[in-house]
Amino acid sequence: MNASTENQPSSSLDGLKWGVVFLLLIGAVVGNYAYGDQSVLIRAIAVVAAVIVAGLIAMQTEKGRAAVIFAKEARTEVRKVVWPTRQEAIQTTLIVLAVTAFMSFLLWGLDSILFWVVGFITGL
Repeated sequence: MNASTENQPSSSLDGLKWGVVFLLLIGAVVGNYAYGDQSVLIRAIAVVAAVIVAGLIAMQTEKGRAAVIFAKEARTEVRKVVWPTRQEAIQTTLIVLAVTAFMSFLLWGLDSILFWVVGFITGL
């Protein structure tokens, strides 16, 4: 973010908007439990609708707009990533598994030796 967007005062209604967002989300959870005898499909549609409305209201706040901008920038950065091929991913996974197995056997051996040494010293 640049300095001009960081120093802008937030809207006086942002607190009210966030309150409405939280009330909608709490209402969705409470309504889902209160109407437990209704169809799951109807309850799921109602919860999804409440979450969408809450998200739309949240996007109208300063922090919501900043989150949307951040998500767009993150998506742009993810597109720039050079992802490994399937062969590279398999080889890297096998190397990690082999090193993990080697280290686990090494630590198990050291633990066994130290256990034997302590037992020999203490006479157990």
